[in-house]
Amino acid sequence: MSENIITGRKVFIVIASAFALIIGVNLTLAYQAVATFPGLEVKNSYVASQSFDADRKAQLALGWTVSAQVEGDLLRLSIADKDGKPVEVTELSGTLGRATEIKDDRTPEFSFDGISYVAPVDLAGGNWNLRMVATAADGTQFRQRIVLYVKG
Repeated sequence: MSENIITGRKVFIVIASAFALIIGVNLTLAYQAVATFPGLEVKNSYVASQSFDADRKAQLALGWTVSAQVEGDLLRLSIADKDGKPVEVTELSGTLGRATEIKDDRTPEFSFDGISYVAPVDLAGGNWNLRMVATAADGTQFRQRIVLYVKG
């Protein structure tokens, strides 16, 4: 008959087990968050901040408008000048990846088709970021992060 009685020891074990479960889940989630996301945009934010205003002013002076979309298995990146005409840059690079982790990051190989830059891609559905760096004819670097949504 003493087996059905709730004792202080049983209550303590139940409460301690609940807290251990909660703490264990929180530690697992915290570890996963830190392990999958580098959290870095630049390696040294102080050094990057020293030229930020000058770089931003030079980039805005170009007057470029950038857009990107995925059409089937093709990534199309359009860069237009102030007049809406396509811009052919001297150099273009980019990293295409998820916003929350780096394991899916890839570097598209862009080619200019006279209107925009295209690259073959195979993307799963969801949110993607294209972090591009283009170099203008005058040597100005143009950096932009473009958010893409892929259906699927």
